[in-house]
Amino acid sequence: MADGSPLGSGPVLRETLPLNVSINNSHFELMCFDVVSSPLFPVIIGLPWLKVHNPLIDWSQGSLSFSSPFCRRNCLRKHSSMFPQAVACTTEEKSKLLSLVPVVYHEFLDIFNERQADILPPHRPYDCPIDLLPGAPIPFGRIYPLAERELTVLQEYIEENLRKGFIRHPTSPAGAGIFFVEKKDHSLRPCIDYRDLNKSTIKNRYPLPLIHELFQRLRSATIFSKLDLKGAYNLIRVREGDEWKTAFRTRYGHYEYLVMPFGLCNAPATFQHFINDIFCDILDVFVVAYLDDILVYSTSLEEHRKHMKEVFSRLRLHNLVVKAEKCEFERDNIEFLGFVISTKGIVMDSKKVSAILDWPTPKDRKAVQRFVGFANFYRKFIRNFSEVIRPITDLTKQKVKFNWSPQAQRAFDKLKENFTSVPILAHPVPSQPFTLEVDASECAVGAVLSQRSVPQGLLHPVAFFSRKLSKTEQNYDVADRELLAIKLALEEWRHLLEGAAHPILVLTDHKNLEYLRSAKRLRPRQARWALFFSRFQLHITYRPGSRNTKADALSRMYSSDASFVTDPAPILQPSSFLLMQPSLLHKIRQHYNSDVADTMLNLQDGFYFFKNRLFVPVEARLDALKSVHDSPLAGHLGLRKTLDLLRRHFWWPKLGSDCARFVRSCEVCAKCKGTTSKPLGLLYPLPVPDRPWVSISMDFITDLPASEGFSAILVVVDRLTKLAHFIPLSGVPSASILAKVFIKEIVRLHGLPEDIISDRGVQFTSKFWRALCKGLQICLSFSSGYHPQTNGQTERTNQTLEQYLRCFSCFLQDNWASLLAMAEFAYNNSIHASTKQTPFFSNLGFHPIMIPGIPQDVSVPAAQDRLTFLASNLTTLHQNLLKAQSNFKFFADKKRNPDPEFEVGDMVWLSTLNLRLTCPSKKLAQRFIGPFEILQRINPVSFKLLLPRTLRIHPVFHAAPLKRFVPSQFPGRGPLLPDPVVISDHDEYEVESIVDSKSRRGEVQYLIKWKGFGPEENSWEPASNVNAPKLVRAFHQRFPDKPVHIHVRRPFLRGGQCQDRTCPAPAARRFSSRRSKMAVRSSMRSSMRSSVRSSVRMRK
Repeated sequence: MADGSPLGSGPVLRETLPLNVSINNSHFELMCFDVVSSPLFPVIIGLPWLKVHNPLIDWSQGSLSFSSPFCRRNCLRKHSSMFPQAVACTTEEKSKLLSLVPVVYHEFLDIFNERQADILPPHRPYDCPIDLLPGAPIPFGRIYPLAERELTVLQEYIEENLRKGFIRHPTSPAGAGIFFVEKKDHSLRPCIDYRDLNKSTIKNRYPLPLIHELFQRLRSATIFSKLDLKGAYNLIRVREGDEWKTAFRTRYGHYEYLVMPFGLCNAPATFQHFINDIFCDILDVFVVAYLDDILVYSTSLEEHRKHMKEVFSRLRLHNLVVKAEKCEFERDNIEFLGFVISTKGIVMDSKKVSAILDWPTPKDRKAVQRFVGFANFYRKFIRNFSEVIRPITDLTKQKVKFNWSPQAQRAFDKLKENFTSVPILAHPVPSQPFTLEVDASECAVGAVLSQRSVPQGLLHPVAFFSRKLSKTEQNYDVADRELLAIKLALEEWRHLLEGAAHPILVLTDHKNLEYLRSAKRLRPRQARWALFFSRFQLHITYRPGSRNTKADALSRMYSSDASFVTDPAPILQPSSFLLMQPSLLHKIRQHYNSDVADTMLNLQDGFYFFKNRLFVPVEARLDALKSVHDSPLAGHLGLRKTLDLLRRHFWWPKLGSDCARFVRSCEVCAKCKGTTSKPLGLLYPLPVPDRPWVSISMDFITDLPASEGFSAILVVVDRLTKLAHFIPLSGVPSASILAKVFIKEIVRLHGLPEDIISDRGVQFTSKFWRALCKGLQICLSFSSGYHPQTNGQTERTNQTLEQYLRCFSCFLQDNWASLLAMAEFAYNNSIHASTKQTPFFSNLGFHPIMIPGIPQDVSVPAAQDRLTFLASNLTTLHQNLLKAQSNFKFFADKKRNPDPEFEVGDMVWLSTLNLRLTCPSKKLAQRFIGPFEILQRINPVSFKLLLPRTLRIHPVFHAAPLKRFVPSQFPGRGPLLPDPVVISDHDEYEVESIVDSKSRRGEVQYLIKWKGFGPEENSWEPASNVNAPKLVRAFHQRFPDKPVHIHVRRPFLRGGQCQDRTCPAPAARRFSSRRSKMAVRSSMRSSMRSSVRSSVRMRK
């Protein structure tokens, strides 16, 4: 006691559950007490509690008051409960609960009210701690690019959780990325990438329940109920002070969690600790709890209802919410954690062994060999294995004709029965290590979960799994299919593998997966899966396919087409070398013994024929297809012609489908053949502006013959009224000159627009123009790559102007500048089909005088009437444009295919129609290059591609120049060697002159004046990157004292005469500077001028 006297009580008898303790009806706390035999005091609160809460004690009144910071944060509540008051459910929700929950439990309907799960829980002793390893770096991840639909869901998610109080704005130095995973119902689930945080977190080793032990308690039970908690992890707070570590970053801001989010490595252990303490005295008595799954079992119905009410009372006390839709009440058999529990005992779930039970009957020798190879691994666990399987193994002999006999069928059925009975499928023991064997074929994935037995140490299977791949999944490359096999297996056996006591040994025949954990860059699909993998302790190990027979057989058991069964394809095919290519006829004869089993075939001269066509076994079919499609004599013809050639000479089952798949997946055809189908993507017109001159479009007409000192025209069109201005220019202007012209000719007359639509010319994409428009709050909209239809209005206006000038210009074409004013008047005075008005009338409300002498309406309307007329005319104009857009879209869509079904991660070919290739003749150039991965869907018809660094073109393209990539389904075919892609469409800027040079850290740099840009765009570039030798020599002739590159010999001696006429220039190198310039080169005209100056000096 406080005076040092002993307590006077016996030993501690037991510990209570966490109790809700109230002091003065204002201070609330969950506390655990030790129960002792003490006749003196009902409750004793010790000195540690007093130090933490630091109460003010009124000795005369015998009362306590609390004002410490700790109590204000955690203990002082307005209500008489430490939990917020319950939120009532709606009438519709209540009627639904009444139908789902048995009547006997209606007194506990409040715990089924899912609105309660939206309330921020209080701090408890079970708050989730996040303790970092000493010296661990602060976790900080990248922001993932999200599609438009994902951004909408992200905004809703943030707003909803801010409203609930589950997240808040932090000042945290940490920040993880967020992305979305599509669920089975096609809705999106947010996922925070906590991989870096989990690596740095000290692991919580609180054990998850041992499944085999908890099931031993159920053998005498006769009635069961299963409960599923709603939003389980969000019912626990993050430990105070650790919230900043859960921060995540989005384009809409920086946030951190107050509740425990999914994805933390210690979340399962924290939640299991919480649940175990709630039911600590009734666990294994009549309750089994595995994370958020709770099973209540009893020996009688009356007893069961008492048990259920006790469980419901504890859930209510701790403010936990149950999801009624996922609950099952008072059943005599129930599925729980992959097992079916009934009054007869515990059996395996039928889904668990369906991979073996559903194995189809073998149809040929190859299918028999796969099954025998799978079964042979488990021969030690099956009595008289050799005797049972002998009718099947006899069919694998080379000289025996394949005939699936009744004896083979009985052996097949007997083996499947043995596979799915003890001791083949051992009970999982969570305390022992798991081994997961996975494999993927072209059409399916398979997996075997095993554990080693004690004391023999033999590997026993726990469960089998296999699944066919969808059409989309079959398009994955080999690495992604193998990775998908691991993901599906982990999902299937999550209840066994998540939180396992030992690392899970994953055996795969794809060696690259060993480096998954340490990969610096993952594709979007792999990144999503890697976050799921972070919930498990995986040790991925490579094992050759010859030793991975069990999972390999499961993955190939669905393959009815023998073309799927091939040997691993070598990197270089023998057909790549002419002298090594085997004879097709020899190969056909060589493989007859292992495949000919059809009585309809006729044997002639050692070859089998079907109706005078040569039968081709599986091993030679790829060579036969190549001979009629890939060879120079065949010519890579289309499907119909290739099929005709094939049917002239060869036959095998499913020849037509094999030929179709072969031709569709031919990369040579995909690259070199154009498309005759309608262009992809429906028409999506731009929105109609509300007022004149708030949205305009701009473009240049260039390369015109000189006229009055001008050689280019700037065309500016108002998108609402169609009024246009044609502005002559002395050439394609720099960004600074364009800005002056824009303010003088457009802003002066019509004010500032809100957005400008243009192509991607260097003037519109320069830093100066972007900065100017940003300062004036003008939105810049650029057309997608090689799709000028985005700016179709200005393109059409350009055609009209060019047609006018073509009609009135002279033979020398040097008078067009004087015609621009009249061309502008004629254009603006002509009626437009879309607006049903002339641009003059749409802007001013009257028509200009064109022919003098004709009487005009001299009445002058009142100013107010004029304003009213203009306002109503704008409405009419807007409606006319909408109607015109609708009509134009209707007729345009008739000539187009629907929007493409490309998804992020798909591979596509890119058309070279609009690319400036550097090959000698574009007629013989490839029609498509690639394939390239889709990174983002910008809108229904525009996509962003992952282009190589050597391809410096804008990565956003309309769907029209894209074509879906069809991967080869013939492994022996081998991929084509990638062709070098040489394109001149990259952002390659020409050097106009060298302004200055300097030496920095021993390297010479030149200040470059770029052609077509103003002085504000000048930049310093390393001398090794400047491939403008004549301009460099000219600069050093003018400034001989400036720093010079070591490889540039000074070409001036005695009056500028050159002693070394070779003057080797630095080699051109590709580089990426802050302006994304590549191999810098001087223009032809600049080089010619430099050459002329040098030759003049030499003659002098």
